[in-house]
Amino acid sequence: MRHSYHEPKAGGILSLIAHEPGFERYSFQERQNRVLTIAWNQGSDQTVSIDGIGYIFPEQTVLPLMVNQSFTFDHPETIVAWQFDREFYCIVDHDKEVSCVGFLFYGAHNALFLRLDSPEKHKFDALLLVFDDEFSTQDSIQGEMLRMLLKRLIIKLTRLAKEQYLADELTEPDLDLVRRFNLLVEIHFRQLHTVSNYANLLNKSPKTLSNLFALYHQQSPLQVIHERIALEARRLLLYTDKSTKEIGFELGFDEVPHFSRFFKKHIGSPPSTFKEQMKHNVAHYPYIGKN
Repeated sequence: MRHSYHEPKAGGILSLIAHEPGFERYSFQERQNRVLTIAWNQGSDQTVSIDGIGYIFPEQTVLPLMVNQSFTFDHPETIVAWQFDREFYCIVDHDKEVSCVGFLFYGAHNALFLRLDSPEKHKFDALLLVFDDEFSTQDSIQGEMLRMLLKRLIIKLTRLAKEQYLADELTEPDLDLVRRFNLLVEIHFRQLHTVSNYANLLNKSPKTLSNLFALYHQQSPLQVIHERIALEARRLLLYTDKSTKEIGFELGFDEVPHFSRFFKKHIGSPPSTFKEQMKHNVAHYPYIGKN
């Protein structure tokens, strides 16, 4: 099953893909991949490969996937996925409505797997039926109805993520600060590489950010910055023909040796070696286990 809604004025797109054997996304650069994806594994445990890294995708879990991430599923025929672009629903502009920016999307986690217990599964089954019905109802308010359903889906997932990933001690103002930090990293990681840079933008001290992230997860703010830079470096090496020098310069490194040392420290091999290994056998890249 595949439904698509194209908004006539703004040009926004919302798609619902269910149990399509060929569902995957390879390209890092193509315009049609400028969409956010919410993938629900209705089958048994399987592997999802995200930018060349394999993760266990447990049964009855939902996975938010970012713009520009390339991904494949071992069993796409068991996946239900929603995809939408910012023209249809911009989560940054509507963050006060859904509170997902910097957490569900643009967060510090490489992959956020949200478990659905039996009651939640029934709720998602019901929501999927409503989506299917609304895609089949073509009238003047179809776009607004679909947008309302998408907002409901995002809010439900954000609530689940808070329950499953956040410590009880983290208050809403604290979470808002962490989310703002994550979004700023997403915007500025190519130019700003220190915690102090972001602390200044937030009018907070680096120590305040470190204390908050100790509650949020086990990464420090500096690790978040470095992992985002390393992730982009890996993507650019995998999916573009840019040289190591060009990638290093794009990511804010003035000298190639500095970038190469950074890459080797965080990825485990120099850029040239990494690209050669991945080109010959992506399967050799280490898998990340189940959360």
